[in-house]
Amino acid sequence: MHRRDFLKIAGGAAGMACPARAAQPPNVVVFLSDDLGFADLGCYGVRDIRTPHIDSLAREGVRFTQCYSNGPVCTPTRAALMTGRYQQRFGLEWALGPGQKGYGLEPHNPTIARRLKEAGYRTALFGKWHLGYEPEYGPNRHGFDEFFGLLSGNIDFYSHREINGEPDLYENTTPVERPGYMTELIAGRAEQFVDRNARGPFFLYVAFNAVHWPFQAPGRPGDARSRATWFQGSRADYARMVESMDAGVGRVLGALDRRGLKRNTLVIFTNDNGGERLSSNLPHFHHKATLWEGGIRVPALARWPGRLPAGQTTPQCAISMDFSASILSAAGVPRPPELDGMDLLPVLEGKQPVTDRTFFWRIQRADRRQKAVRQGNWKYVRDGSIDLLFDLARDPAERSTLAYRQPEVLARLRSALEEWEKELARNPPPRQIL
Repeated sequence: MHRRDFLKIAGGAAGMACPARAAQPPNVVVFLSDDLGFADLGCYGVRDIRTPHIDSLAREGVRFTQCYSNGPVCTPTRAALMTGRYQQRFGLEWALGPGQKGYGLEPHNPTIARRLKEAGYRTALFGKWHLGYEPEYGPNRHGFDEFFGLLSGNIDFYSHREINGEPDLYENTTPVERPGYMTELIAGRAEQFVDRNARGPFFLYVAFNAVHWPFQAPGRPGDARSRATWFQGSRADYARMVESMDAGVGRVLGALDRRGLKRNTLVIFTNDNGGERLSSNLPHFHHKATLWEGGIRVPALARWPGRLPAGQTTPQCAISMDFSASILSAAGVPRPPELDGMDLLPVLEGKQPVTDRTFFWRIQRADRRQKAVRQGNWKYVRDGSIDLLFDLARDPAERSTLAYRQPEVLARLRSALEEWEKELARNPPPRQIL
C-alpha cells in the first residue's frame, strides 16, 4: 500500500468524522555496527569506552541479552537483515572479498527497503553495503532511494580506499570523493536525511563500517594505511572509534528529537557478528569468523516510546533476520510467507511470553568447518569432526561439553541440523560464496 493510499484510508471517506491528523506508520532507523564486541557498550558493562548515546536506547527501550547475528562475518548477516531470510538461500555464506565481482544479493530477492518503499516509505542507506560491487547488486536496485557509502567490507577511514588501493565511496551508483572521517560522514548524511524527511514515514539504515579494521581513530587524517599497516592498532584506537560511532548515533537521535519524531520512530541498534581482535566478547568464547558464542552473540537494543517499555531487558533469543520481520510488522506491511525471521514486537511489548527458538549456522570453508544449532538453552557445535553440546544457561562460555552425558539431546539437535540442510538443498542458489 502506498503512503497516499494509507492516508486516504486513515483519513476516512468524505463526510465522515476523521481525526485532525491522520495516523502515520512509524519511522524506522536501524543502526548496524561492524565487528563490535558483545561487551563493548556501557549498557553491556564496558569500563574503558564511553557510549552514552547508544546506552540511552537501553534506558529508553529494550536491551537483548541473547541476540545473535545470522552469520559470523559481514556479508551473510547483512543479507539476512535485508531479506528476513537465512543467507544460505542466496548463496551468501561468507564475506565478499576485496574487488570480488560477479556475486551479490540478486535484485529479484525482495528486501525490507523495497517492501517499505512500496508501502510509501522514503528509504536510505548511509554506510556499508557489502552485498555486491556491481550496480545490479547495489542498494539502489534493492529499494533504497538514496545511498552514500562503501560497497566493500572495509576501507581506509580517511582515504576511503580498500586494502587493494581501489577507491570505494559512492553517491548512489556514482564514485565520489569526499574529505573526512568515514564514521562522521555517515552520521552527517543520516542526520541530514532525518531533517529532510521529517514528514515521513522513512526507513533509514545507518550501517557504520566502524569498528572494523583498519583501526584508525578519529582526528588523525595523516594516519594513511597500506596493506602492510592495515591491521595494526590498539585497544585505545578501537575505543576512540567506538566513541566516534556513539557520537554519530547521537547526531541521528538528536535529529529525531528536534523534529518531534522520537515517539513514533522504531530505533534498532545491533551488530553484524562477534567482535574481532581488539574487542571484548566476554563472557563468551572466541571471536568473529567462528560459530562459538563470541563469533555470533551480539548486542541489540530496540526503542519505540509509543509501543515498547523503557528500561527493560529481554531474555528472548533473537537473530538478525528477526528485525526484518519486526520492522515490516511495525510498518503494517503484511508478513511475506517466505520469511524465516520472527516478529519480536509481541514479546517485547509483553503481549506474548518469551518463546523458545531454534537457530542454525554453518561455515563451509577449507580452513574452518563448523556447524551449530541453538535450541532453547542447548547449543550443538560440530567443529570439524567433533560433536560438542553445551547448556548455555549454565555454561555461557562453552567450556564443558555434555555430548556424552546428554546423547538424546545431541541426537535431536544433530537431526534438526540435517533437516535444515536438506531443506536448503532442495532449492539451492545458482552460486555460492563459501
